[in-house]
Amino acid sequence: MKLSSLLFFIIAQILLFTACQPKNTAFKSENPLPVEFGDPYILKASDGIYYMIGTGGVEDGFKMYSSVDLKDWKDEGRIYQGNTDSSWGIANFWAPEMYEIDGKYYLLFSADWRENPTNELENFRIGVAVSDKPTGPYADLYNRPIFDPGYPVIDGNLLFENEKVYLYYSRCCYKNPVESEVADWARQQGMFDEIEESWVYGVEMEPDFSGVIGEPELLLHPPVSMNDKQAEWESRSVTSGEVNRRWTEGSYIFKKKDTYYMMYSANFFGGKNYAVGYATSKSPLGPFEKAANNPVLEKNVEKGGIVTGTGHNMVTTAPNGKDILCVYHGRTEKTGENRVVFIDRMEVLDDGTLVVHGPTTKYDSEKSE
Repeated sequence: MKLSSLLFFIIAQILLFTACQPKNTAFKSENPLPVEFGDPYILKASDGIYYMIGTGGVEDGFKMYSSVDLKDWKDEGRIYQGNTDSSWGIANFWAPEMYEIDGKYYLLFSADWRENPTNELENFRIGVAVSDKPTGPYADLYNRPIFDPGYPVIDGNLLFENEKVYLYYSRCCYKNPVESEVADWARQQGMFDEIEESWVYGVEMEPDFSGVIGEPELLLHPPVSMNDKQAEWESRSVTSGEVNRRWTEGSYIFKKKDTYYMMYSANFFGGKNYAVGYATSKSPLGPFEKAANNPVLEKNVEKGGIVTGTGHNMVTTAPNGKDILCVYHGRTEKTGENRVVFIDRMEVLDDGTLVVHGPTTKYDSEKSE
């Protein structure tokens, strides 16, 4: 074979091999996923598999789905059983998160605490369970919550940095009436006598989950003034007459360059106005400043879409190793009151602005074809 022919053959083979390789294309999800979870959380584990947990699916505990591509999901069944004779949690098992630490897997979650001498209607605390395998079964690490702040708390989220662990959580609205211009307005309208609020706190935690270090810091709360740029979207559950509560919950923190981004949800999780915003800080314990482009994720029915109740998100990366993904729950006309999982691309722009490209649905893709 002549040299020129050999060179041509080699080049042709290289081009053919390259063409046959999977392209590093942008991730695209066919929302909603066939998973009825609220508060979804996905761990991309060291084995390369995605493990998804959330609120719902089983009574008194949690179940799991797994996937290698975030599209086809395997039902792994129940991974944690609560409300046993020995468990500290007895009801309302909510908002689980998973963390892989030194070959073990930790399940952080909220539940009603068995210890309730004053018979509180909401007695939520945050605890942790552990397993040697991502698929469980998980057993309580301690027969008690991580700590007791003296009020009900939910939606635990962790940040690991510089050999320290930070716990973020939401104080429940329960028995937390707050005076504000929105509360004054609601009374003047004859809608509600008081407005209860939930607030996001942060505190350093013992690395072994045995307790907290120091006092919790208040990081986020609903706006006090109706002139605040965040007041309109964060107060919709009240101003629409839906309920006498304003929420700041479902926080999820991550760091980009030297900035901490805390995403959070506002409004009633069971209603159409549930939405996501974010705040930024130069320190893991604040102060945090809410973003001007909030909300970054909300219902789209006013724009011709079919999605409502978008919220309680987390962030993961796509199988292509490139795209950042926002994982959250929402509802559609077809799913009704059932919360289902959505995954949409998100990005942090060069100027630091966070953008979520959603909510999207398979229906949107079909319309554009």
